[in-house]
Amino acid sequence: MNVEITFLPSGRSVLVRAGTTVLDASRKAGVPIRTRCDGKAACLMCKVTMPHTSSGLSPLNDNERRKLAGLERSGTRLACQTRVFGRAVVEVPEDPYRAAVRKQMMRQAEDDELW
Repeated sequence: MNVEITFLPSGRSVLVRAGTTVLDASRKAGVPIRTRCDGKAACLMCKVTMPHTSSGLSPLNDNERRKLAGLERSGTRLACQTRVFGRAVVEVPEDPYRAAVRKQMMRQAEDDELW
């Protein structure tokens, strides 16, 4: 059975087999989620947010709960540990390097306006 997952803010959606991790679904959709441990819940870089209550996601497992240490109350999950079993929406944070470049370009544009 295939299920749909939508990634925000890009709005990209993809159909994946039920039980696929959010990390693998993001790769299939072409939505980059940072990771170093390749899905072993060791680096904690793949944090995503569930902006809506998504009943289509797996419940937290003990490993994920221990790693998040309370962040799960704000809707944060680890993409490598969360599996999709029904329609879901996931918010992917902006890559920190991309955010730094975007901020610098905004500053430069503001400086250019002064001239």
